[in-house]
Amino acid sequence: MPGQKLPARPPARANEGDSGNRAVLELQVGEMRQLFNAMDPAPFRERDLDPQAVAYILDWGRETSAGRPLGLDVRLSREPATAEHADLMHDAVDAYFRQRAVATRLQLRRLFRVGRVSLLIGLAFLGGAIMLGELVAGLVAKESYSSIIKESFVIGGWVALWRPLEIFLYDWWPLRAEARLQDRLAEMDVRVCGVTPAAQGSGA
Repeated sequence: MPGQKLPARPPARANEGDSGNRAVLELQVGEMRQLFNAMDPAPFRERDLDPQAVAYILDWGRETSAGRPLGLDVRLSREPATAEHADLMHDAVDAYFRQRAVATRLQLRRLFRVGRVSLLIGLAFLGGAIMLGELVAGLVAKESYSSIIKESFVIGGWVALWRPLEIFLYDWWPLRAEARLQDRLAEMDVRVCGVTPAAQGSGA
């Protein structure tokens, strides 16, 4: 985003008047349009947020405490702020992150569906592997070899359960945390301030 100032790490500070409870991200840009995706063919009021700005806001949000209210202060350095600017930014942030939260929860439901199907397939394979191992081991006369064969089939059956176990133990909770973060970002208070008309005129 040309002219946009984004520090290396998003500054988070308590907003005055909120008893030190709210974390506030300050974004400084030249003009409001820099926070919207210039490649989006939709009319300006219907455009998505700029991908770089979204990534920046998400990274900052992940660093805040889970139960802490969030706020976004947009500071315009080359144009005055209007009530329309504030409404536009609030609506854009709310709509964008609510849509992201819905999409993330849909991804989570799909993941659980894959996990359930994978679990059924894995259990069926494990049962089949155990029975097949017993059958093949019964055809081998030497007891030590038959034991190795049975154990090999059992291990192969348990390996088939690796994917569903990974889903139900590890893969689901980062998605749920991301959806909750997106809910918090959609609800955050958005404020816009800019240069005064006098300052803008003197800088022209």
